[in-house]
Amino acid sequence: MPIPSTASKRTRILARDEVYTQLSTWIIDGTLQPEEPLRDQDIAEQLGVSRTPVREALRRLEDEGFVETALNRWTRVAPLRAAHATELYPVVATLEVLALRLAFPHLTLQDQTALHDLDVQLRQALLAGDVQGAVTADTGFHDIWISKSGNSELLAALKVLKRKLRRIELAYFNASASGQASLNEHEAIRQALGVRDVDQAVRALQDNWQGSMERLKRTLAP
Repeated sequence: MPIPSTASKRTRILARDEVYTQLSTWIIDGTLQPEEPLRDQDIAEQLGVSRTPVREALRRLEDEGFVETALNRWTRVAPLRAAHATELYPVVATLEVLALRLAFPHLTLQDQTALHDLDVQLRQALLAGDVQGAVTADTGFHDIWISKSGNSELLAALKVLKRKLRRIELAYFNASASGQASLNEHEAIRQALGVRDVDQAVRALQDNWQGSMERLKRTLAP
């Protein structure tokens, strides 16, 4: 009867996925800092698994750019680099512009209220020095139109890219004193949406992304 072998394989896959999820969470939220060494034995002991799922998870994270390795020398959390942000931001910005144009006919007064409320949350988080809260509010602001784009492929692509972006933005909000600039850019987006001017809203969104990238580049190493 094949149940035991199937169950064993499923358990191994679940362990690999759980290790991957935990490590990616730690890397994205900064629990594991850029360039911090990653030793598979230490991680296995910490998570109560064998080294095999840890190695598989680390290979997957390396493929995604969260981990770096030097063969037979070291494995570490990938550093944050301005060059990576420079590549990532324009791609996300372009996809968000598409999402905004697709979502525009479906945005409601309730969405306008939600955008305002999220900016209030962002302002409060910045004043309190709450990095996680600031990034969550900022992400939620952009998610209003992304979620209403109605394009599953676009949503899937942005989901992958936003995981990488969240790690960068956590460092960015932690280091940046220019949160007011983001709020001003958000207000321009809200005003354009309020008067139902999609082209102006798109320009304001592009300005937000461009401004965010320029501010970020000043905080990260080349």
